[in-house]
Amino acid sequence: MQLEYFQLIDRIVDLDLIARTIRTRAQVPVSSTIFEGHFPGYPLMPGVLLIEAMAQTAGWLVIAASGFQRMPFLAAVKEAKLRTFVAPGQVLTPEAELVHDGSGYAVAAGRIMRDGKPICSADLTFKVLDFPNADFRASMEQRAEQLAFPMAAMRHD
Repeated sequence: MQLEYFQLIDRIVDLDLIARTIRTRAQVPVSSTIFEGHFPGYPLMPGVLLIEAMAQTAGWLVIAASGFQRMPFLAAVKEAKLRTFVAPGQVLTPEAELVHDGSGYAVAAGRIMRDGKPICSADLTFKVLDFPNADFRASMEQRAEQLAFPMAAMRHD
């Protein structure tokens, strides 16, 4: 994770377009300025950033489902449940399943696991639009490469 850049997942571990699922890896940094205030002497990963990690994971699934043609923008978070605390240095496994994709929206069920146990979950709704411009799409393709996104599977040439 690079919190200061709002990059909350490190790598795409598994992407299954037939099952409409994705699994990523995210290691919480050992130190970050976020932990200086959340909380002094008892650093914890903010719940809002856990939700964002689920949203980023689900967002890559939506991008894959569109053949890397459309961009998801988080529109709603429902039924969010934060079950336990996350400390610096812990390795998380964000996962998502695409439950609806159409009419300009996508809905995913997201969750984060740690050592096989659920940490948090939420239903995530995205507004799905064309990439706003070629430069933005190129930056997303560059980030996808860093995450080991299976771009070859997206090529429809």
